[in-house]
Amino acid sequence: MDFPTPTMSNLFAQLGLPADGLSINRFIEQHGPLPENVLLADAPFWTPSQAAFLREEILEDADWAEVVDELNARFHG
Repeated sequence: MDFPTPTMSNLFAQLGLPADGLSINRFIEQHGPLPENVLLADAPFWTPSQAAFLREEILEDADWAEVVDELNARFHG
């Protein structure tokens, strides 16, 4: 099975969201910034499956963890 390279665009595609740069920036602007005490995976705009994916990738320090960390920084920056 061929897995996508962990990039921000591929992460958004994995989450079932528009994955072009403009759409990613709009999504972050629309939903951010998150309060410092709110974990990225606990943000109210994710579906349960999206939140589970984000949480699992961080907890398992999986291939997507670095990109999820980057997304977290953008939401909390």
